[in-house]
Amino acid sequence: MTSAPSPAPLDDPAEAPVVGDSRHPWRTTLDRLLAPVRHAPFTLAFLAVLWIVGAVTGSLGSGPSRHRMERFGAGLPSLAEGRWWTPATSLLWCPGLAGYIGATVLVLVLLTPAERRLGVARTAAVLLGGQITGTLLAIGIVKLGSLAGEQWLDSLSEDLAVTPTVGALAVGGVLSYRLTALWRRRVRLGIGAFALVMALYVGHLQGVMRFGGVVVGLAAGAALYHRSGRVRLRRASHTEARVLVALVVAASAIGPMIAILYRDAYGPFNSFDNLYVSIQPTAEEIADACASSARDCHSEHAIQDFYHSPSVIMAALVPILLLVLAEGLRRGLRLAWGLAVLVHLAWIALLGYLLNDFLADPQAYGAVPAEHAGYVQSFVEQMLLPVLVLLLLVLTRDRFDLRLPRTAMYKLAAVVGAAFLLVCAAYVGIGYAVRDQYDPDATPGLLFGGLVSVFLPPAFLDEFTDSPIPVGGTAKALYQYCGLVFWAVALVALFFTFRRPRLHTDADAAVRARELLTTHGGSNLSYLTTWDGNYYWFDESGRAAVAYRVISTVALTTGDPFGDPQARAAAVAGFSRHCDERGWTPCFYSVGSPTLEAAEQLGWRSVQVAEDTVVPLPDLAFTGKKWQDVRTALNKAKKEGITAEWWSYPEAPVALTDQVRSISEEWVADKGLPEMGFTLGGLDELDDPAVRCLLAVDADRTVHGITSWMPVYGSGSPVGWTLDFMRRRAGGFRGSMEFLIASAALGFKEEGAAFLSLSGAPLARTASAQPPAALQRVLDYGGKVLEPVYGFRSLLNFKAKFQPRYRPLYMAYPDPAFLPAITRAISKAYLPHMTPAQGMRLMRQFSA
Repeated sequence: MTSAPSPAPLDDPAEAPVVGDSRHPWRTTLDRLLAPVRHAPFTLAFLAVLWIVGAVTGSLGSGPSRHRMERFGAGLPSLAEGRWWTPATSLLWCPGLAGYIGATVLVLVLLTPAERRLGVARTAAVLLGGQITGTLLAIGIVKLGSLAGEQWLDSLSEDLAVTPTVGALAVGGVLSYRLTALWRRRVRLGIGAFALVMALYVGHLQGVMRFGGVVVGLAAGAALYHRSGRVRLRRASHTEARVLVALVVAASAIGPMIAILYRDAYGPFNSFDNLYVSIQPTAEEIADACASSARDCHSEHAIQDFYHSPSVIMAALVPILLLVLAEGLRRGLRLAWGLAVLVHLAWIALLGYLLNDFLADPQAYGAVPAEHAGYVQSFVEQMLLPVLVLLLLVLTRDRFDLRLPRTAMYKLAAVVGAAFLLVCAAYVGIGYAVRDQYDPDATPGLLFGGLVSVFLPPAFLDEFTDSPIPVGGTAKALYQYCGLVFWAVALVALFFTFRRPRLHTDADAAVRARELLTTHGGSNLSYLTTWDGNYYWFDESGRAAVAYRVISTVALTTGDPFGDPQARAAAVAGFSRHCDERGWTPCFYSVGSPTLEAAEQLGWRSVQVAEDTVVPLPDLAFTGKKWQDVRTALNKAKKEGITAEWWSYPEAPVALTDQVRSISEEWVADKGLPEMGFTLGGLDELDDPAVRCLLAVDADRTVHGITSWMPVYGSGSPVGWTLDFMRRRAGGFRGSMEFLIASAALGFKEEGAAFLSLSGAPLARTASAQPPAALQRVLDYGGKVLEPVYGFRSLLNFKAKFQPRYRPLYMAYPDPAFLPAITRAISKAYLPHMTPAQGMRLMRQFSA
């Protein structure tokens, strides 16, 4: 376990948190993965029956014999001949050894958790019922497609199939309704993508049956659990939506690679599989080319040599590029989004070009007039996938708003550009030096004209290039390795650029601002200024700075000025002048009394928007009646075997971070409105080595809750810590938040920290003896209306358990006339990704 130093555990759990053992994290993860299998008797029994039946009937190697397939395999012929039992008996065999292995993995992954969440009886019923109904649905689809004249489905009308994965996927569909919001979406997308890839790319009857199993499972789950509040359809959070889009793009890349492994794949999306993954010419094709002409013979042999070299990786260039872009999409990068859009536009244009080429000369494709319609249908079907992915990218454009720092973009452009120029120079320069090793002899014009062939997979060469054919050894080396070197450098550079851990609107200014903050410090919420999306203003001396973001024409600050304490007050006026010069309306948001006083000297107005809660640590002791709830949580955690573990989120094991993501996603889904941002951190803000995370973990390594703590700097080191991220597992240890905050407080006290801030809750404040002004009453009303959704007032009441000192936080603005624009800017800052439907729901909340 790696994290910032944590206090040593003491004997009394009320005195310090216990730090978990991390000596062998891989063994912990392995035990966690295998533990459910040991308690899944039905799953293990079913797999034993599956393999025993296969062994007894001699079906493990290549599947059931023809006689057994006709008697027990499912399909249109079986039902037409009255073998009504075949949808059920198809559960007991697989088509071959690879099928047995794949089915075993799928059954373990889906049935093992289903036994625990659905029960043995229901899991068994869904497995058998899903196998039967999913198979019948697939056979019905095949029949309807055959009657409609659809070529692919008509070709399946005489097939028979066996596989237990139909029922297993049905179990997965039902299981998804009993999972948390995060895994609910992932399981549904995973089983759906798997079934669609196998059906549309591989095209076997088993694939259509698997798709039927997924549909039946999802429908059955909706029928069984439609009354459960956890089944409500909710939008994915901003972070999770990126993951889901990345998975779709990755699936579109992996599909052709899977199909190429099947020699007899004939799915509708596999018509042009040789364009996605280039295919080596056969011996017959080489013989025909050599019989045609010496030039064609040299060309085919050059391509054959290409496949016998390391450059064979270029054959899968398109899928590899999409997988790299999927990693960038997962991280929300605008660069990855733009490149993915360009790739899919280029793919659509390529298919459109080929379709136009076919329509202009069908005979060149070997198509007789009766086959023209089928060819056109193949083109349209193949074009459907990139069109749908492109539409998804366009609709989710706002999710990919993170921009790489300029320095990173410059480095990427320099590396890729240098690789491109060197490859071009090597191909043309060295190629001309060995010009007699080409057919015909190479000239500078021919080499420049064929330069594009260096950067394309083999399948594209005949379509777009007319390059000299390499015959000699050096010429073949240029042909094989120039493109490989360029794409290896470009893809590796792109991948590592995508994996940058932190992104900022202005990376150089962000580094300077962080140094200023670390050296001189700021307010309790000053670490928020390091978050992505901020711009920075520095005073002329560079001693103070303001973090802000411009929304419409409002420059909204992220807390107080920070830096040298002597320069912070003057920074208020300096930043105001900076905004006036650009036509912006300045607004200092969530600031303390010193900033408020400086703003009032300028004649500004103010209103309280939150209340900071500060717990002094030097004399902290959980004694007395007022600390009863906290002591109860600490004692209960000890009895239940729950410990508090310090982690750095970027370095924590996947077994823990994935649970944290799941807990957060469930919390967001239950709200029905998007997760707030701006001054409220989410998962993205945890990915910072300076932020410390404290997790409540039980003996089974189940995470019950998490808190994150941001440093408050003074004189170059943390003097206090501020609470940011808080999540608790639904149905988990009920006192997890009290336990974690108390453990953190005691731990920071041992380290010598002066205070612990529980942060402020927006639109919530303690009662005041002074009557509120009109604007304050409006904000109080807004907090009351949003309480059922976001619970800000309940959060403030919860923090009262820790006997904090209350410090009001204000919004300072220059003129009441700007309040409508400022209100819109704050709303946009907190909810930048709110959809119209969510906006309508929020308005109904206000009008209720």
